[in-house]
Amino acid sequence: MLALEHKAFLDYYGGGSQVIVQVQPFGGGIRILDKKRFSKIAGGFNFDSKRSYSEGDFRIFIEPNKWQDVRNFCIRNLGRGGSTVLESSPTRELVEEFHDTLGIQLDPNQYTIEPSGVIVEDEPAPTANLRAAGKPTVRIYLVYEVNILDPGLVNLMKSSSVANTAQALRDLVLVDAQNGGKGRANAILVVSEELIRKAYNDLSPENRAEPLVFEGMLLEGNVAAVLEGVNVPKYQHFV
Repeated sequence: MLALEHKAFLDYYGGGSQVIVQVQPFGGGIRILDKKRFSKIAGGFNFDSKRSYSEGDFRIFIEPNKWQDVRNFCIRNLGRGGSTVLESSPTRELVEEFHDTLGIQLDPNQYTIEPSGVIVEDEPAPTANLRAAGKPTVRIYLVYEVNILDPGLVNLMKSSSVANTAQALRDLVLVDAQNGGKGRANAILVVSEELIRKAYNDLSPENRAEPLVFEGMLLEGNVAAVLEGVNVPKYQHFV
């Protein structure tokens, strides 16, 4: 079985709004631990927003001609899992994600983590992220395989997945917005990895990086990136 993040949010456009429901791998932004050293590698950079600056998130603007230097540094250092310049441990994000989706404090004894490598997108594409909407963007993913060891936690994940349907998330988003929140909801989706892999492999390789409707749910293109045995030309894997 495969566990994915099932999230919903209120998207505003013009004078209206709509609830977007998406499925994607668990994860979040890598943090820059040493801004001065990284600036030398990148030939200078700017964060994409005040929020990214305050949190040190690796969401930055660089000169296009410095991409290869940044790319090669990330492949060499993140793949080793011990960089002092960029955050290389997934533990912080993993704990935060389980708190957001299940409302629990994840214990180290409940899971194991194994590095799976680095994935790079080399071809820039316009981003939909509101912090840098439309800007040509390339992404680097540091991927880990997490195995849940606690049977009780596994059962909790499955029951939460059944309860939090796409419609249930839409309702939660509207309630959150009505109560003065940002209009967001996070949950967990537990599905058959074999069935998802087959759905992607039934597509041509060039189309596997596009959002996919699977059993009525919208899977983001980067779901295919973390599936073993699914070839996606857009993603280059480095171990």
